[in-house]
Amino acid sequence: MDGTFKKSCGIAGFAVAAAFATGSFAQTAPAKPKAPLTISVIDVAGDLQVSQPAIEKFKKDHPELVSRFVFTKATAPELAAKLKAQQDAGRVDIDFVLTGNDALAGGMEQGVWLEILPKYQDRFPDLSKLYLPGAYAMQKMGRGQAFVIDWYPSGPLLEYAPDRVKDLPTTAEGLLAWCKAHPGKFMYARPSNSGPGRTFVMGLPYLLGDKDPMDPVNGWDKTWSYLKELDTCIEYYPGGTTATMKELGEGTRDIIATTTGWDINPRYLGIVPEEFKIGTLKGFHWVGDANYMAIPKGVAQEKVDVLLQLIAYLLKPEQQAFMYDHGYMYPGPAIHNVPLEMAPKDSQDTIKKFGRPEYADLIANNPIEPPLDAKPLVAMFDKWDREIGGSKARQ
Repeated sequence: MDGTFKKSCGIAGFAVAAAFATGSFAQTAPAKPKAPLTISVIDVAGDLQVSQPAIEKFKKDHPELVSRFVFTKATAPELAAKLKAQQDAGRVDIDFVLTGNDALAGGMEQGVWLEILPKYQDRFPDLSKLYLPGAYAMQKMGRGQAFVIDWYPSGPLLEYAPDRVKDLPTTAEGLLAWCKAHPGKFMYARPSNSGPGRTFVMGLPYLLGDKDPMDPVNGWDKTWSYLKELDTCIEYYPGGTTATMKELGEGTRDIIATTTGWDINPRYLGIVPEEFKIGTLKGFHWVGDANYMAIPKGVAQEKVDVLLQLIAYLLKPEQQAFMYDHGYMYPGPAIHNVPLEMAPKDSQDTIKKFGRPEYADLIANNPIEPPLDAKPLVAMFDKWDREIGGSKARQ
């Protein structure tokens, strides 16, 4: 994959790197806190396993700004309401949020995010030149309220046990027929709290030739009909992706919805056997996915100034190289000019062992679409919960 990144880097990537190195993009110096701050970070996307080393490095490199980070984790569906309650009470105790587009969209609906751009535009380089094209498409969806920290083409992919599945379906219709012939053996997780779950659902309109893949309410007639049929042979929907991986690895399920990162990382961790395989369906389009950095409204200005520096720091090539991690967001880096060789050696070893040679071809030769924007995404989650799997969802 590093070769793919090298091809996409070009002069713009080097210019951005130079701007970061010299600080030439900054026009105003941020205020320095009177004393190093304690910063609370909440992760509702599983992103800390990717980004925590880079975040901790900021503290090491800037001890005058941060004394320590306090990390907590929660589920995406609960975050927006939690932040809104804190803001209404005038006591916001969450400073920095790592989120997928699920909780980001929910937070936009409730108006909980600080608008960073255009107010603080001078703290950052030209984002259209900084980000890879797919990542920039998702950055625009943040509407100035969040920054993409890592990005990947995602899925939808099927992961399966080759010793139990000799006839992997190659079309969406074939998957439905296989599921009906093998009830309970296919699974995907509840979309509102699962990257592979929502990517699988968002990928279906392209596979099925629906009227408008970006309009789940009025443009997904074929998709909703398909999901209702598929539901008849699905036992239940887990509240998160990890359960699907465990059940695949243990033999309860034979095929699950996955993504590049959720394919590589669980095999690295030993949750899924190394020899398990992936496949795609005819008419496949990638649906990109990303995790974001956001600041809730109500955070003290002294902390906001430090957090803006943290965001800019995490968008530098040296920190972006950490995003290869152990494949969780494969490839991971969201910006130009971050080849695999820049990643820590253990990340390089993981990708070389558990990555798949077919990914380079799949990424190069299939369309990459943006996911649903905030409002349609929330509408999709609501419709899926009401009409498809809400009664069969488990936490």
